[in-house]
Amino acid sequence: SAPEGARVTEHDYGDKTIMPGLVDCHVHLIGIGDGRKGDDLTQLPDEVLTLQAAMNARKHLYSGVTTVRDCGAKNRTTFMLRRAVEMGITPSPRLILAGRPMAIIGGHLSYFGIEATGEVECRAAVRQLLKEGADFIKVTATGGSTNTSFPTKASFTLLEMQAMVDEAHKFGRHVAAHCASSDGMDVALSGGVDTIIHGYHINQDGLDEYRPDITDRIVNQGVFVNPTLHQGMETVTVLEAKIEESGLTSEEQAYLDKYHRSHDRRIEDMARMRTEGVKFVCGSDSAWAHYRMGAFQKEMAVHVEAGMSPMEAIVSATSDSARSCWVDGEVGSLEPGKLGDVIVVDGDPSQDIAAAMNVVDVFQGGRLIDRGNYI
Repeated sequence: SAPEGARVTEHDYGDKTIMPGLVDCHVHLIGIGDGRKGDDLTQLPDEVLTLQAAMNARKHLYSGVTTVRDCGAKNRTTFMLRRAVEMGITPSPRLILAGRPMAIIGGHLSYFGIEATGEVECRAAVRQLLKEGADFIKVTATGGSTNTSFPTKASFTLLEMQAMVDEAHKFGRHVAAHCASSDGMDVALSGGVDTIIHGYHINQDGLDEYRPDITDRIVNQGVFVNPTLHQGMETVTVLEAKIEESGLTSEEQAYLDKYHRSHDRRIEDMARMRTEGVKFVCGSDSAWAHYRMGAFQKEMAVHVEAGMSPMEAIVSATSDSARSCWVDGEVGSLEPGKLGDVIVVDGDPSQDIAAAMNVVDVFQGGRLIDRGNYI
């Protein structure tokens, strides 16, 4: 019930579904989603990237995502976006920002602005990020798509990882670690991270090798896993369309072949990890590669493909993602004392997850968002 004397506006949506605003626990707001690699993206001026981040934030908000965790951006671009949002210049989901991700020299995303070696530099970099306004620390625990990095090998030493996590936890911040291999997960878990991103069971030779011991540690330590399974599917869609138009380069064909070999294995690993008790949370990793923002629900759909019920996928994209982001006291569910982030969808996504795409209205903090603005 509204407090006595409060001004109330009533909205009647009939048989449509009311649910919490979605929480995308893994975005890159400065991404363009046109397939370019991060090595090329970072060549754009910070001013252009900040404008891109504003557009992406608006797209995600209008699509029903009311909270995002940005897992790495160039320099201070996302902090400048937050200032613009606070000034009322541009609409945005609630922002949970890492700022620049922690990387080794030449490591994944190192071009965004921080490279650290040794425990002292790692602690100093974390302190610098917190000074700049970081809400959490993103660590690239292995290489990735960055040209000079090594995806199958751990980037930081255990002592370096422990130093970063210890410094973040000391100041009440959580740590999310990009792990494209088992080696990276091993170090990240030993270092005490809170969320593992990707979580691929791949050995140092680049071969699939499921590690039940790592899964046990994830469960026992209460670590969340954000699998980002849909992102590569966007690139596949683009490449398959290109086959008919102009054919593929050898590099593109190699990517397509590798993806088809690995995707089913990733789904199988996720299903096995779920069976063994791993808590999966939903994060799109857009706008990276070809995954444009505004379609977070596609990642939710892959969670269903991997064995979740539609309702479990909804929880992974709302309350569990909020827990992974350490904001579950404010968002992620509809209950007294939380902020009024609500979306209305046409259909029942608890029965058919595709209905989550049919967003009718978005409320943020109890305020109806005008989605006709720039849409």
